[in-house]
Amino acid sequence: MPVGTQGAVKALTARHLEEIDAQIILGNTYHLMLRPGDELIARRGGLHKFIGWNRPILTDSGGYQVFSLADRRKIEEKGVEFRSHLDGSSHFLSPESAVDIQWNLGSDIAMVLDECPALPSTPEIIDRSLQLTARWARRCRDRFLERKEKIPGPLASNVSFRDRAQFGICQGGTFPDLRAKSAELTVSIGFEGYAIGGLSVGEPNETMYQVVEATTPLLPVNQPRYLMGVGTPIDLVENVARGIDMFDCVMPTRNARNGQLFTSEGPINIKNLEFAEDDGPVDPACSCYTCRNFSRAYLRHLYRAGEMTAGTLNTLHNLSFYLDSMRRIREAIAFGRFEDFRQGFHRTFSRRALIS
Repeated sequence: MPVGTQGAVKALTARHLEEIDAQIILGNTYHLMLRPGDELIARRGGLHKFIGWNRPILTDSGGYQVFSLADRRKIEEKGVEFRSHLDGSSHFLSPESAVDIQWNLGSDIAMVLDECPALPSTPEIIDRSLQLTARWARRCRDRFLERKEKIPGPLASNVSFRDRAQFGICQGGTFPDLRAKSAELTVSIGFEGYAIGGLSVGEPNETMYQVVEATTPLLPVNQPRYLMGVGTPIDLVENVARGIDMFDCVMPTRNARNGQLFTSEGPINIKNLEFAEDDGPVDPACSCYTCRNFSRAYLRHLYRAGEMTAGTLNTLHNLSFYLDSMRRIREAIAFGRFEDFRQGFHRTFSRRALIS
């Protein structure tokens, strides 16, 4: 899922996203509730209409951003009191209000409010946190079902109803027993899908893989399993191998704006002098608009000149590479050759790094 933090995937329009066949994008509840405000968006007909996007939208609960504020927030059973990073104004986010805000936005998939403890933390801290997350998840679910019975609700009267879903989030740090406990508590509530949160926060890749491998078998196999905030192209392949269906990450867009492009032979830094007179495409194996029409030399020139077009063309390529990689993964699974694909992806994607 391309990340559209403030109602836009950076450097791209909805038309760009449709052309590369993005099926769903992610919105950031924390940022949208603060600016322009979820009620304003509801009065505009919901987030889909507001941003000109007719395909599904998943929104986070705002919890991760709130908990990252550290000295700007206070956690209690009722919810979280925090001060805006924009103007210092005081706000309160509860499980119920997180659902209401996402309802106003018109989210197709709404995430529950969870606590995101800093890592590393002791098992005792992680245990208390996951139990609070489970209690909040129950409250989120109750509120969500209540809202579904009162479609569309007073604050979102202009938002067209869609077949909305809600996902629970499993926490538990890097402790397998606590992950199992969180999964059991979350699944017992009953959601349309389940996410694994609290990873890709600095732990070694192998640790992340071990946690995912231990957790996914505990989640229903016939419902979506979503790994939040991950990751590199290799991470996508490796976590699909461990049972994950959905991902989001700012890496393809952020790295594109910083001049790093992903190719079938590994990442390249387009700003490097070696590409100054390179007339080849970013990736000969890619058929995206950028690769069909522009050379590495031109993309390097745009980046070095500070042209906004550089961000657009680089982002188009990186997101195309990610979406195409996921398409190829789906095809490999459908034809029963995923393991061959997995090994081949490792060999080709790592080739440039090995040469360097």
